[in-house]
Amino acid sequence: MAELIWEGKYLDPDRRVKASPVRIALPFQTVETVNESAQERQKSLEALWAGKRETEWRNRLIWGDKKYVLPSLLDEFAGKVDLIYIDPPFNTGADFSFHAKVPEDGLEFTKEASVIEQRAYRDTWSAGIDGYIHWLFETAALLFELLSDSGSFFLHLDPNYGHYAKVMLDEIFRGRFQNEIIWQRTDAHNDAKNRYGFIHDCIYWFSKAEKPLYCPDAVRTGLNPGGLKEYSLIETPDGRVVPYTGNENVPGRRFKLDDATWKGAKNRFPWRGCTPGARREWRYASIDDMEAAYHRGEIYLRNPEKGVLRCLKSYLDENEGLLLQDIWTDAGRMKGGGTYATEKPEPLLKRIILSTTTEGQLVLDCFVGSGTAAAVAEKLGRRWIACDLGRFAIHTTRKRLLQIPDVKPFVVQNLGKYERQAWQAAEFGEDAAEKTLRYRKFILELYKADAVTGYEWFHGSKASRFVHVGTVDSPVSVGDVTAICAEFKRIMGTGENAPKTNGVDVLGWDFAFDINEVAKKQAADAGVNIAFKKIPREVLEKRAVEQGDIVFYELAALDVDVKTEKRKVKVALSNFVISPDDVPEEVQSKITHWSQWVDYWAIDWDNKGDTFHNMWQSYRTRKNKKLDLATEHDYPEPGEYTLLIKVIDLLGNDTTKAVRVTVK
Repeated sequence: MAELIWEGKYLDPDRRVKASPVRIALPFQTVETVNESAQERQKSLEALWAGKRETEWRNRLIWGDKKYVLPSLLDEFAGKVDLIYIDPPFNTGADFSFHAKVPEDGLEFTKEASVIEQRAYRDTWSAGIDGYIHWLFETAALLFELLSDSGSFFLHLDPNYGHYAKVMLDEIFRGRFQNEIIWQRTDAHNDAKNRYGFIHDCIYWFSKAEKPLYCPDAVRTGLNPGGLKEYSLIETPDGRVVPYTGNENVPGRRFKLDDATWKGAKNRFPWRGCTPGARREWRYASIDDMEAAYHRGEIYLRNPEKGVLRCLKSYLDENEGLLLQDIWTDAGRMKGGGTYATEKPEPLLKRIILSTTTEGQLVLDCFVGSGTAAAVAEKLGRRWIACDLGRFAIHTTRKRLLQIPDVKPFVVQNLGKYERQAWQAAEFGEDAAEKTLRYRKFILELYKADAVTGYEWFHGSKASRFVHVGTVDSPVSVGDVTAICAEFKRIMGTGENAPKTNGVDVLGWDFAFDINEVAKKQAADAGVNIAFKKIPREVLEKRAVEQGDIVFYELAALDVDVKTEKRKVKVALSNFVISPDDVPEEVQSKITHWSQWVDYWAIDWDNKGDTFHNMWQSYRTRKNKKLDLATEHDYPEPGEYTLLIKVIDLLGNDTTKAVRVTVK
């Protein structure tokens, strides 16, 4: 077989030693469970307390880089995924951007890719087509291991690079190529003056087995106008045959005439003065069978006296449609106006899923985007795993799934602290003390702060403010803030060189749910001006660091009014303030009420310290921009409960708050 060679394929070209993808397997962290009943939740808690892996299947929405996510899926899912569809970014910077709208105003703006998404795009294309094919090769190699023996793999690309990808995939899938599907993605272009109109994408179907699972009758296409025109006769209720004139009100069954013979040489005998032609035979085995079919009305003779023009009736109401071919002009279009510039239509994914899987089988998409593959798999009764690098893609997909009636429970996961721990060990060594010091120094440099010594809780200073650097494996807690305030109070004003500041910046990867209210008030009571800054995930990406793309954003502030009446609890959002750094100034000026920042909020009415259980939610959609800002809940039993309230802003960032209530 011919081989495609690209720069970076071989670490040692002379000995043909191939570069291999990252294979670090990390545990997944469930950060949210959606649409799970109280009984299902209790079973999950009991499994957690017993240290067992859940046996009840949950569809999975995973936020993370596929280079870590895919190896982490191998332990559980190698050889178990029945369909993999991927629609990776093409050679365009728009693939990761999305459209955001200011609700109640209508102003729309394009939210560019996050720094980590831009970095992924730049790294992928930094070596041109060589870099892209190598990146795609490493992805496909891992996906091949996840695919079941009867499973199918679909790669969706445009024609610019599809031919390179096809040859590369031939190598991975050992020539198990099934089809190149041509999908008409847009209507005709009126500006196609320099070349033919560019209106299609290519979808390459590969498999592990020579004959993968294929369900040809699951999807059939309707007849085109030419095919319908062939049904030119109507059989009326009284047995007459009249021409079809286009009048649908004429009673009877519409039919066409097919040949009563087919290829063969066995059933060749004269019948009513006719004999099949050369290399043809009757579709019926004997004269008696022919006569019986004729009297049943299956065979129509236009001139029975002469015994000519024997024809087999084919009724339109019995036509199941055409089997799928490899050119799809009727599987939806990309009309524009979607959340993502590259959003694919549901009919396209429906056709792929129905034709290559059966109900209950597992579908995987590791470039989920706006969630089309996951949503269609859910509607068709398939299990699914959906992954994406972009936070907004995960948020968009979650909202889309919630709009499906009776959506099955699913979980939102990431690799969280485990990914950070692996990064810390790789970057700063295994020695605990040295690793911690080097890590703090690295974060302080990114924050443009100077290191300080002699303190337990303060690691740096910037613009007359102390800086605390949180650890990679635990959130900044209220207890941490208590210790920070105590040390601050102890050292302030004690000596000639005492610091002249009342400000502390606390940098953290994660923060306790109630940090902004409880800890900020506690700090203010202690006379400390404290600010909580998020350490962005981009810190883990070397290219983002090298290019100076790291930005620390201040946590959003959420205010909630909670009232109890016997066993009823009423919750209302009262204020929400976010850092506007990532929003264009013209958009900021259009915000007339704080609620316009809120795209989605949800409540866990009885959090037990395990994970956020989405038990109620309100969110904006394309068709309905209205957001409920208040809700209520009746508890079945008296007692103390912890409410977790999660708010996601229109850029996809989330803020969570915990509230304790007592009902009687």
